[in-house]
Order: sequence, then structure tokens, then C-alpha cells
Amino acid sequence: MELRDIIASAWTSLRTNKMRTMLTLLGMVIGVFAIIVSITAVKVIDVYFEEKMSFLGTSTFTISRYESFMVGERDFRYRPRITMEQIDRLKRSLDEYLVVSVIEDFDMDAVRYAARETEPDVAILGTDENFAGNFSYTIEYGRNFTPEDIQYGRKVVILGASVAEELFASENPLAKVVEFGGARYQVIGVLEPKGNFLGFNMDNRVFAPMQTLFLRYGGAHRNIASTSVRTPGPQFITAGMEEVIGRLRTIRKVPPGEDNDFVVETNDSMRAIFDQFTLVLTQAGAAIGLISLLAAGIGIMNIMLVSVTERTREIGIRKALGARRRDIMRQFILEAIFLCQIGGGAGFLLGVLAGNGTALYFNISATIPWVWAGVTVAIVACVALVFGGYPALKAARLNPIDSLRYE
Repeated sequence: MELRDIIASAWTSLRTNKMRTMLTLLGMVIGVFAIIVSITAVKVIDVYFEEKMSFLGTSTFTISRYESFMVGERDFRYRPRITMEQIDRLKRSLDEYLVVSVIEDFDMDAVRYAARETEPDVAILGTDENFAGNFSYTIEYGRNFTPEDIQYGRKVVILGASVAEELFASENPLAKVVEFGGARYQVIGVLEPKGNFLGFNMDNRVFAPMQTLFLRYGGAHRNIASTSVRTPGPQFITAGMEEVIGRLRTIRKVPPGEDNDFVVETNDSMRAIFDQFTLVLTQAGAAIGLISLLAAGIGIMNIMLVSVTERTREIGIRKALGARRRDIMRQFILEAIFLCQIGGGAGFLLGVLAGNGTALYFNISATIPWVWAGVTVAIVACVALVFGGYPALKAARLNPIDSLRYE
């Protein structure tokens, strides 16, 4: 029997018992769907994370009080604040090739200009003259802060792209005076758009000199949320981290032999933590999918056994005409593979579509796991061979005389 005849026979069997076939293939669809949707979603998030984590830069590392991301049980032991005074001491103690910058959230409110006003969800952040280079911001037009702006606490601000667009859609914002939280600031620059990261709008921000906001809001001893250290290149990261850790341990009076009471993270270390999280998601999806595929395999075996019983007379006729055992086995195994690939293909397509729903949510490019397309074909074929083998063997062993007599 030719391959096209085998496919035609399998298709006829499918059409003859539509409801039974649909219920049987549903398990295969669900199994493959569970695997592909988790892998596709994780891959989409992985691409998104890779793109957005560029704000740290390839030559920088950050200092913070606690880990940015944590998988598993988190250490919530109290750690002393990282104050601006400590950061200033760190700056003075480091070699010149290391550039330090800070960012700290102070308030959230609306920004006003003339009769226009934003929503009250704009964050004002304190920083310094090095923030653009350390945190991968680019001044679209205007200028950056100067050391004098920082030292003298001048009331100047740099607007995020969203804030500038909302308040100054049709005019130049430079030298204009905006109001935030009851205080007035002069606009000296506007940043290029950075988009969203983990649901946060990176452009819905206003930056001001750190000293200006200390004078306005107080709290010079508050914890500094993020401190970035920039090196001349990626090859200096390790040496820079070792120097910073040693200096900061001395400044914070960490006893010898005790763990650091602060965290130093790079892009790679944060990526490794994220990879642990995505690995858990992938493994969970694969486990659910494999269980569903096991149930689907049993369903395939059931439909094939029924098919063997229904086609007993046909098998007898074929054997009487000279068909060998291996011909019968090949026919039924190929039919099982054909049935499984239909369910696997449908599950793959649905999984890709559902998984890329994550891409639509985060407004990033869709992705298709082509490697897993091949893996899916192989897994489904194995399921067909394992669970279609017994019905095929049973069909091949039928006695042609008894088969011809079967009613």
C-alpha cells in the first residue's frame, strides 16, 4: 500500500468517527499546546528582558540594598541603608576609571505647565551629572546636568519623553518652567524614549539634581535605591566590582568574614536569576504537556484498537492478497503517526498564537520556536510509535482465515 493510500485510509477513519476522533486528538492538542505555549511565552519574555536590560549597559554594575530579582526564598534580614554620604565617600576613594552615578525616587505627582497638566503618576528622581552614561539614557535635545547644578542644588529638570510630549506637543520645552509638587523647575533637556520595562513606563519621569530634591524633601540619610558604577569596558567589570566591594565594606564597617550587607549586580548576574525563573516556567509547562501527551497516547492506542477491530475483514482480504505482516504493521503505525501529527500540529499552532499574546501585551516582536517545532514532531512521532505499536502488532498477527470470517 502506497503512503498516499495509507493517509487516505487514516483520513477515512477520522471522518467515519468524527466525535471519537476529536475527543482522542484533543489530548494530543492540549499536551503539545502546554509545551509550546510555555516555551513561546518564555522566549518572548526572554527577548523582551534582553532588550530592556540594556539600561544597565554592558560596562556597568549596580549597588543596592537588596537583590533586584530573587527566585526562591528571599533573605529579608535587615540591612543598613546605603546613604548618599556613603556613596560620596565611595566616589572619593575609587580610582578615576570608575564613574559612579545614583538614582533615587522622591515623589510622584502631576507635572504642570500653563493650563496643561499630566496625570499624577509622574515620578521625580534625584540624580547627578553622570546618570545618562551610567543608566543608558540619551539627551534628545537640551543639555545634561553639570556638576554645578548638582553642587548648588539648582532647580532644573530633564523631562522624560512621555512628559515632554504631553506638556509640549507643539512647542519647545527648553527654558520653560514647570511645576511639580508645588515647586517650580526650569527645563534644561528632554530624554529620548526608552519604552516600558516590566510594566513601568521609563519615559514617565522627571530628573532633577539630587541636592535639589534633598533640600526640597529632606531625608539626606534616606536609602539610595540604585547606584551605578561604570567602567571603561566589560573587561574591567571584575576588577571594578572587587574594588567597590572592598571599599564599600570598609565604609559600611562590615566585619571581616561576614557577608556583604549590600548587593552588587551586573547584567549577567541579573540575567542568571531571570534564567532560573524562566527555566522553572519551561519545566512546569513541559511537565504538564508530557502528562497530557501520555493521556493522549492512551487515547490514540484506544482508537487504533477500535480501528483494528472494525477493519478485521479488510485485514483478512489484504493478507489473502499477499500482504505481509510488516506491510500491515507499517500501515497502522503510519496511520497512528498521521493521527498524532494532526493533533501535534494543531497544538503547536495554538501554542505559538497564545504564547505570542505575551508579545502583544508588552508591545514587542513576536517569536516562533522553530527548534521546538522539530522537537514536537519527534515527540509526537515517538508517542505514535509507542502507543500505536501494539494495535499495529495485533493487526499484523490476525489470522487471515478468521479475519475473512469476521462479521
